[in-house]
Amino acid sequence: MTIPEKDTSLLAGGIILINKPLGWTSFDAVNKIRSVLRKYYGIRKIKVGHAGTLDPLASGLVIICTGRMTKEISGFQMLEKEYVAEFMLGKTTPSYDLETEVDGEYGTAHITRELVERALVKFRGEFDQVPPLFSAKFIDGKRAYKRARRGDDIELPASRVSIRALEIEHFDLPVLRLRISCSKGTYIRSLARDLGRELGSGAYLSSLERTRIGDYRLEDAISPEQFQNKYA
Repeated sequence: MTIPEKDTSLLAGGIILINKPLGWTSFDAVNKIRSVLRKYYGIRKIKVGHAGTLDPLASGLVIICTGRMTKEISGFQMLEKEYVAEFMLGKTTPSYDLETEVDGEYGTAHITRELVERALVKFRGEFDQVPPLFSAKFIDGKRAYKRARRGDDIELPASRVSIRALEIEHFDLPVLRLRISCSKGTYIRSLARDLGRELGSGAYLSSLERTRIGDYRLEDAISPEQFQNKYA
């Protein structure tokens, strides 16, 4: 019986498209891939890194680089991202997503699809966006989310972002689902906050899936479990 040779392409350097499960951090995915490859190749060290963080409360595409391809991570990070985001209108949370409890409720009876379409026009193109306080941004050497959880009174400076496409996929009050193509550094949670204010109803991000990074698409990605089975 001939034993097939091992595929050494990832050891030299490659990219892996992973469908990150809900609840996982991007580092969880990296650690899983690293662990599988170390066992597969029988080595102690291998360079593995991700090309763009995806929050634990989000699912979808993460690009993971190995070997010499880790040097290309910054290039992947600059690529346009596409998301399918679901917003809950009429309610707000301090984190603008499901990480924190609802802290405000507002009426939605005045909201129509036409009103939403008019509001979305204001968020297409380039504009200044204030990041969420519950984010990984640094303030005086500390992560903003740590200070926000502690109850500190903090303020983050706005950053220039770009949203190329912003389209309604589903509208059924109080739920609004959008498909969004945007630049690096765009916070969809902040978009939920700002859109809620524009609609006069408040809103928070109730689900998020990343479906594309540049020309790389979610439908071509595999789960961490599938990757493990492939390199068992």
